[in-house]
Amino acid sequence: MALDGRVAIVTGAGRGLGRAHALALAGAGAAVVVNDVGAALSGDGREETPADEVVAEIVASGGRAVADHHSVSDWKAAAAIIETAVSEFGRLDILVNNAGITRDRMLTSSTEDDFDLTIAVHLKGTYALCHHAANHWRAESKAGRPVSGRIVNTTSGTGLFGNVGQSAYAAAKAGIIGITLSAAMELRRYGVTVNAISPIARTRMTAGLVPDAPADGFDDLDPANASPVVAFLGSAEAGWLTGQVFRVEGSRLVRMRGWQPAGAYGSRSGGQLTADELVDGTAALYGTVPSGVNTLHG
Repeated sequence: MALDGRVAIVTGAGRGLGRAHALALAGAGAAVVVNDVGAALSGDGREETPADEVVAEIVASGGRAVADHHSVSDWKAAAAIIETAVSEFGRLDILVNNAGITRDRMLTSSTEDDFDLTIAVHLKGTYALCHHAANHWRAESKAGRPVSGRIVNTTSGTGLFGNVGQSAYAAAKAGIIGITLSAAMELRRYGVTVNAISPIARTRMTAGLVPDAPADGFDDLDPANASPVVAFLGSAEAGWLTGQVFRVEGSRLVRMRGWQPAGAYGSRSGGQLTADELVDGTAALYGTVPSGVNTLHG
């Protein structure tokens, strides 16, 4: 997938999935803004070296890259990230929203700070970058310049299916799907596509939860497995594809389709459903529900 002449921003690109994406995009010919504040997994602390190290790796391989250390959770800083791409490389073609943190706690023990910071980095950060990139591309389109903008957002299995101990993270990641679907509708008029990926990978976030890398053979959990998908979605050839969510499972790409009707029950009277009717009606939707048993249904 040739990306010669295209300019990309990858947030959270100092480690893990973001690093793999930045290297893949640069390897395909794109100039890359490597954004990372160098925070700990919890979002605390700052160091500049992760982004700088990835830039050095790209440049050493003959690519073009520049480091950016702005925080995606700050509205004005998010605008500055877009400006970095335009000022350094003259344009912007690809935005990969990947930055994230984790503060996993059960709903009963989480704090307001846990919730606020998780939402700020994942959801607000994605929205802010999409907003500022969209305004850039709209201005380019209105000026009569051709636009081939690509946004690739990052959701997760937790956002798709939920998970114990990750209510705030689930809210953020599900919200990113909402941004993706709505932005795809809004931005297609300007030549911009918006898609999301849900990668399964071995990263700092999944440390201790997934197996170690195999000694030989294909590694299903290598973060780089998702990067060819990002490169494709960032290409000119993917201009027909927008408003989609893809699960990346090792060597498999899975198209996701959420919130489709899975059954229906109508009032026997043809009027408003009554609470009494719903006793039997909901059971009919799911099959017989054992009395007194609290069950989860898909």
